[in-house]
Amino acid sequence: MTTLLTIVHIVVCLFLVVIVLLQQGKGASMGASFGGSSQTVFGTEGPLPLLNKITTWAAVIFMLTSISLAYMSSRVGDGSVMKEVVPVTAPQSTPIPLPAADGAAPQAPVQGN
Repeated sequence: MTTLLTIVHIVVCLFLVVIVLLQQGKGASMGASFGGSSQTVFGTEGPLPLLNKITTWAAVIFMLTSISLAYMSSRVGDGSVMKEVVPVTAPQSTPIPLPAADGAAPQAPVQGN
């Protein structure tokens, strides 16, 4: 799910960059008032209403995927890798006598007479 959402996010991001670069700036209509060519293909207003709607929807999708990816990445560390580990019990063994403090070999316990 995260991989699919990341791919959609990247595609929308690139599309958003392209669609913003296709739009005309505010000063671009100044040349048309002094005898520039008119944009009759898109009507009297040009492609602005269509490009504005496409840009708005791309921005909404971009924000939703950003929020979703941020939420999903914050929820990754909820579990523990130690949940499935079964504790191992140590085998029972006989105690090993410790050497004496002076370095001599340990002596067998003395039994009373």
